[in-house]
This record gives sequence, C-alpha cells and structure tokens, in this order.
Amino acid sequence: MLNTARLKIYLDTSVISAMFDERTPERMEFTKSAWKRLKDCEVFISDTVIDELKNSPPPLRNKMLSLSENFTVLPVSKTAIALAKLYVEQNIFPAKYFDDAVHVAVAAANQIGILLSWNFTHLVKVKTRRMVALINSAQNYIPVEIISPPEL
Repeated sequence: MLNTARLKIYLDTSVISAMFDERTPERMEFTKSAWKRLKDCEVFISDTVIDELKNSPPPLRNKMLSLSENFTVLPVSKTAIALAKLYVEQNIFPAKYFDDAVHVAVAAANQIGILLSWNFTHLVKVKTRRMVALINSAQNYIPVEIISPPEL
C-alpha cells in the first residue's frame, strides 16, 4: 500500500530569507521553485526561526514573518535543547552557532525527517549529516536529512 502521508519539512531561517535575497538571484529562484513543492508538505519552523526573523531589518522582517505565518511553529523544548547541546559537545556545531544545532534538534525531537537550509557552513554538508545521524541514532531519534532547496 502506498504511503500517502504528507512529507514533514523543517525550514531554517536561511530558506525564508532567500526568498527575498536579490543579491543571489539563482539561489532565490531555486528557493521559489522549492517553495512551490512545499504546498504538498507539512512545513514547520521553530521559535528560534521566528526570533531570527524578528531580528531582521524592518521592511524585510515583515515580509519574512508574513511568508512564514502559515507554518506550524514548534517550541524549542528542553529535549531539543539537550540534543542541541550534545551536538555542540560532539563538535558538530561550534558553540557560537548554537542556533544551528537547535534547528536540527527541533526537527529530530519532533520527528521531522527533512531540514531544508541554505547554510552550507554548518548544516548542509557531509560531516554534519553523518555526525547528526550517529548522535540521533545513539539517542533514539529519527534520522534528519539536511538538504538544500534544489535537493527537495
């Protein structure tokens, strides 16, 4: 029997901001294309994403918050914080970029199997994918595929 459940996807802030980043037109187009595919998915963000959006310059802030208002906003639970701290302790993420660890941890703690990001520095890279998979497996969390919009 075919699984008809909707795909669950967590968006980090970089995907939402890319919708308005005219400095990188190709990335903006890839994001718009992925955005169209999101209509068939359950899309989640977290309180951390909302906080990051609120720290954007005013005209852009309002556009990004408006774009994300139909997504389910997940709280950053104690469980997610503990998992994010473990990612940092295992040197997957620098402590300075704790919020990147939080994005992955919120997805894992809420059984969301895909995290969509443009953050190639800390998220969308082989080392991060492999290390997160190891930690999540050892802690009995689902694997989280960390991908960029063109991969969706």
